[in-house]
Amino acid sequence: MKIAICGGTGFIGQSIIKHWTTQGHHIVVITRKIPSNPTSNEQLEYLTWDQISHHPESLENLDALVNLAGASLSQRWTKQAKKRIMESRLTTVSTLSKLVSRLQNKPAVVIQASAVAIYGTSLEETFEENSQTSVMDFPSDVVQQWEDAADSIKEVRLVKLRISVVLGNDGGAYPMMRLPFRLGIGGRIGSGQQWMSWIHISDMVRLVEFCILNPNIEGPVNASTPQPVTNDQFGRAVASVHHRPYWLPLPSFLLKGIVGELSLILLKGQCVIPSKALEHGFIFAFPGIQEALQDLK
Repeated sequence: MKIAICGGTGFIGQSIIKHWTTQGHHIVVITRKIPSNPTSNEQLEYLTWDQISHHPESLENLDALVNLAGASLSQRWTKQAKKRIMESRLTTVSTLSKLVSRLQNKPAVVIQASAVAIYGTSLEETFEENSQTSVMDFPSDVVQQWEDAADSIKEVRLVKLRISVVLGNDGGAYPMMRLPFRLGIGGRIGSGQQWMSWIHISDMVRLVEFCILNPNIEGPVNASTPQPVTNDQFGRAVASVHHRPYWLPLPSFLLKGIVGELSLILLKGQCVIPSKALEHGFIFAFPGIQEALQDLK
């Protein structure tokens, strides 16, 4: 297959590229700046946004286009940071929408990144793809506008991949989340009862591929395990896997003082179930937190 990927230099993107190149696919990485020392691999091609804007024909006859681009939420949410986070997503989607409209032979499918934050937060509710979305804070507002913008991508099968916390060793949040436990000072965050929906990086990569290969999948798809956990359950699992104590809680007020509004991501959450993936036959290699963390040890 010939697949283009935006945001291919990030944690998830790099994992996807590694998987696809080993399978012999031709990957086009769309980036702001071509790496000074790109990987010597004839299956891997780099194009800048300027290049594809002037020469959209370079993306003709794609089997799939995957858009993961967007500034990280893992930064202090200053006024400027919020603007950068929002604009990075909306600008990228708008550019891709215009690009797709100019193609004579459009990609068979566009996989557009989204996030489970679109459901809002709750201690009691369980969210599936057909659940009502709710704008109640900055993350949910970002994702709602992100998905609304993606609707401008026409005449292709569009999958909105609502991504949860992706657990892996080479990036994302997990290395920092487990660090306190490795240091022997891990414990719950806040009440510990807030939900954490998550997915192992291997299942994340496989789910993207599954959505590309299954022509009956479109619209929202929850990229999360069928076994979400509370923050307390997650912490106990990390402590158990690394044979460390589970004892020092991090109070909500202290976390808010350290990272500001970003603390919302850790202090609030949502219980998300991947109903659409399961209904179409996707099998998770790591459905449970204990086995997932043991694999990442």
